[in-house]
Amino acid sequence: MASTAVLSHLHALQSKHAGLEARLREEMARPVPDTAMIQALKKQKLRLKEEIAAC
Repeated sequence: MASTAVLSHLHALQSKHAGLEARLREEMARPVPDTAMIQALKKQKLRLKEEIAAC
């Protein structure tokens, strides 16, 4: 069974992932999206997703 610390860390990672998703949607909704920002946000999301999967 996962410890409270692991669950807390997992929750924090999921929150960060959701925040990045929101920022990504906002950027893509702009009239002229910043493609470099979109790529950076996607990379950050992927890293978090991988870290979440490792928990």
